[in-house]
Amino acid sequence: MPSKYEREVYACMDPSIALHDSLDNPLHKAILKNYCRHVHLEGAAMFEEITAPDMMADDPVYHVCWGDNPTQVHGKQGVFDFYSAIGDIVLWNSGDKVAVADWGIADEMWFHQMSTGEELAKIGVKAEKADGLYLVSSRQAFIWPYDDNALLKGEHLYEDKSTLKIEEIDKAEYMTPERVREIHRECLAELEERWGQNYWVYKRETVAA
Repeated sequence: MPSKYEREVYACMDPSIALHDSLDNPLHKAILKNYCRHVHLEGAAMFEEITAPDMMADDPVYHVCWGDNPTQVHGKQGVFDFYSAIGDIVLWNSGDKVAVADWGIADEMWFHQMSTGEELAKIGVKAEKADGLYLVSSRQAFIWPYDDNALLKGEHLYEDKSTLKIEEIDKAEYMTPERVREIHRECLAELEERWGQNYWVYKRETVAA
């Protein structure tokens, strides 16, 4: 039986899938498919696939407002290095309110980070014990611009610091990075079963002359 937090990871993209299923606009549906795949690829630590030319536009720019050190990330190699530097911190989202338009995705959510105090300190989160296990949660707004080929152009991540909560958790509640990557791989397989092979590649509809 999955734990409470494991269930949240399994369900993290359910609001985006539900929105996709309610729409008719092909570009909007393609953007949401990319978004869902991206989140699960990130959770599975499959960063080469995220920055591949069928997922991401050239020269992406990230604006990341986490912890005490907001930063900008430029280019695909910079994005790859940014994800790789997160290390063994488990990340997931819940309670999403997501919208899509021609320009991209807007998603307000609860964003969660789980790891040791030592690992969390690397991204500017101050926990009391280096060897303690912590759940860090805050309300965040994700703005992800896309191009007209449904390719990601960057991420703008904004944290409402007034909602930030850092709580020590019991070892029994802790999800290992390996377990979370396994969950995301399962979810990736489910997306392919749902939408078919290469579902994230946007195929423009051609209009007859």
